[in-house]
Amino acid sequence: MATKARNIRMTQTKQSLINAFFNLASKKDFEKITIADITRGAQVNRATFYAHFNDKYDLIDFIMGDFASASIKNHTSGVVKFDLDSIHQLILAVSDFYQQPNIECRSSYGGLVLPQMQEKILNELKAFLSKSLEQMYTDNEKNMFVPIFAQIIHEGALQWATGSVTTNKEEVAKKIALFIVAGSQSFEGASR
Repeated sequence: MATKARNIRMTQTKQSLINAFFNLASKKDFEKITIADITRGAQVNRATFYAHFNDKYDLIDFIMGDFASASIKNHTSGVVKFDLDSIHQLILAVSDFYQQPNIECRSSYGGLVLPQMQEKILNELKAFLSKSLEQMYTDNEKNMFVPIFAQIIHEGALQWATGSVTTNKEEVAKKIALFIVAGSQSFEGASR
């Protein structure tokens, strides 16, 4: 029972640190945010911060990873399949992921957050795709196709999220999903 209470308290404290960071991020450039600022906002001491994160870069890395996994889980309902609907939902998840962070678009965050966002969402996509393709492809084929499919999904969603594509999100997701699934089926047919 004591472990459960400690876990809940640790989760609440971690969320408090994250909330304090978001509050500061809307007002200050990242370089100017200190651990003292974050701990003051979360009403905890420095040791508590360091019990959860190594530094503010570790904090933002955690936030991006959490956003990535939550976005995919929310869109796929945790069901791991490789079909039109699942790929469609992955594309929507990535599109939403790029719109999700509550960090104001301050110049200091662009160079820091965007590469981390890309890395985190691509890792989550690869994990999902690798699981969904287990029964369809050999390990060598998965090693080849998973990164390719992840990049296609990511790039299509990013094109929409940045406004490079003016087609609505659902239409973009539908076309890319069809492209990936049809391509996969063509490969399966050709390899038999």
